[in-house]
Amino acid sequence: MGKSRTKRFKRPQFSPTGDCQTEEAAANGTEGEEDDGPAAELLEKLQHPSAEVRECACAGLARLVQQLPVLPGLARRDAVRQLGPLLLDPSLAVRETAAGALRNLSACGGFEVCDDMVTKDVMTPLVALLKECSAGLDSDELSPQEKKDQNRNSVESIANEAVNLLWNICECSSRAVSIFNKEGCLEIVLKYLSRFPTNVDLAISVAHCLQTVTEDNPELLKSFSSAALHVLESAMLSSVNSMEYLLLKTLVAGTIWNLKDIIPSKSQAEIINAVIKVLSEVLEMDAGEMVIHMKEAETQRLKSAAETEEILENANGHALVEDEEMEEIPHKGKVRRKTYVSDLLPPIDKELRQTIALLTAQQTALEIIVNMCCSEDPSDDEWEELSSSDESDAFMDNSFSDCCGQLLSPLCLSHEVHTALTNYLIPKKIFEKTAFPNSTAVDICSRNPTWKPLIRKMNTIQCRALVCLQSLVSLLDVDHLGGAPALQTLAQHLSQLLFSQPDFAKHADFLEAISSALRALLQTMASKNISQCMTPDQLMTFCKAGAYSSSIGVRVNVVSILGIIGSVLAKEDGTLEILKTIGRFLIEIATKDPSLIVAGEALDALFDAFADGKEAERASVQIKLLCALKEFQPVFKMKIRKEGRGKYSPDQLCVLDNVKMNLRRFITYQETVEKRLTS
Repeated sequence: MGKSRTKRFKRPQFSPTGDCQTEEAAANGTEGEEDDGPAAELLEKLQHPSAEVRECACAGLARLVQQLPVLPGLARRDAVRQLGPLLLDPSLAVRETAAGALRNLSACGGFEVCDDMVTKDVMTPLVALLKECSAGLDSDELSPQEKKDQNRNSVESIANEAVNLLWNICECSSRAVSIFNKEGCLEIVLKYLSRFPTNVDLAISVAHCLQTVTEDNPELLKSFSSAALHVLESAMLSSVNSMEYLLLKTLVAGTIWNLKDIIPSKSQAEIINAVIKVLSEVLEMDAGEMVIHMKEAETQRLKSAAETEEILENANGHALVEDEEMEEIPHKGKVRRKTYVSDLLPPIDKELRQTIALLTAQQTALEIIVNMCCSEDPSDDEWEELSSSDESDAFMDNSFSDCCGQLLSPLCLSHEVHTALTNYLIPKKIFEKTAFPNSTAVDICSRNPTWKPLIRKMNTIQCRALVCLQSLVSLLDVDHLGGAPALQTLAQHLSQLLFSQPDFAKHADFLEAISSALRALLQTMASKNISQCMTPDQLMTFCKAGAYSSSIGVRVNVVSILGIIGSVLAKEDGTLEILKTIGRFLIEIATKDPSLIVAGEALDALFDAFADGKEAERASVQIKLLCALKEFQPVFKMKIRKEGRGKYSPDQLCVLDNVKMNLRRFITYQETVEKRLTS
């Protein structure tokens, strides 16, 4: 039903201390249970006069919102209004843990909880906290207590929690983004970002937030000064090669892409090349090998640490050594270590952190490329092709933060983007990422609980690469993709991916991603008369499996693929039987699928497959296509009239109206065909 468009990716929310388990609770049938006991006790302790008690209560809530389906209970008890004021608590430790609790609540609660947070005015203390942290970065004067605790509860640590909370809320609430704009939060977070040489974790949090708030936010773009752009430029061009810095550079590259409309024209080519160069460097890395290497490094480090600890224990005779973090419990004479929020959260070893950073960077890079390829401007076909400037690494020589002049229309970016994507071999690198994750890496992760979540991240990268491949196949010229042989190789590769997984129909994300890529590829090959490597039987096997998927996107892709196959086969001899199979299948989908979108796409596919060709005409008569369409026409009209306005958007209704009109015309055409062949 018209040109297929790839969905733009939004930044994902994440839980900073582990995956939220509300879905698991729902699966176990415990979601509706009301167990407010722990929550009520912890919320009561938030008002305790002791800072340590308040800190522990916040830390307990930070864990509770992830481990139990307590969100409804917390909402009933107005947890947000109780935690919000603690963002400005006199104790730095309480500020940090309160921000952490709200951060986890926002990550686990999703859109509804985040919007409720804005309604309950969490942004007021949050913005005040961000401003105080910003002022604190300029102050060298710390109280004795602050000096004692600065390693654990420094201003930067509090700022990191606060920025992550800000990011989560802005991701879910347009009202929060509006407050971000009006309260001058941009200047604050850019100040945090400028500390990337000494605090990359804080810089990464800011970069996540900036990539979110700069998307589709023209009001904020007006606030970017030359100094602000220079901060972004400096971070993206950092020469540090750690995985954390690679993630930082990727996120900043995404932010700079969001700012493309305000970049002066004479800097456009350099900016595009610099952004895509960063993405290229990220995608160059082999994530599977990184997993294997880092897990080996972790194993060796832990082994060495255990051996060292054993030597020290033997040397000290297992003596208990007290240090400045030990304290005596009154009346018991025992010694315990002080409890900080970080002690209550799952530890993440440095090797695991670096691996997660790389996987996150690769997923982000792929999403940025998809968004580059997805213009929301209606005049896609009218993009001007300007001559591309030479590829340049001398980004600093013509810094966009120092330039001024006429801005270049986004419509003129097309040729520059195409050229840079090709120059940096982006299609080839994305092709490589569409393969299944390294089996050795998957096996290693599956045997280690803390590493097991990485399997899902690796699978997500594969799915993002397939969606990215769809975008590139639709956007770039065949020559930029390597010509006809490269497309045939790609078709064979996608076929192998599909049929090497006997249960592919059970993996919804994979099925939607690969069906989207296959649809775009087959459409391009058909339009260029490139012969296809997949047999009709293979494609029918795939389509029959996908046609009954719970995903509307998969079903739409499947019927579209059938229309593409049919339109190609209709021009060939000896294809009568397969065309009849395709026709019957599409009729069944059009008349029985509960979604009008899928039904409309199935009708569109029938129009494509049986619009021309002697074999198509014979097949249409033999399967009684005309009779089926005449019978379905009033049903389709009635469904649009009854269901349309309640279920579908104005754009979707417009497309469905076009299908309805084309159905009437196609029936007239089929009447002519049947009359000619039966007379």
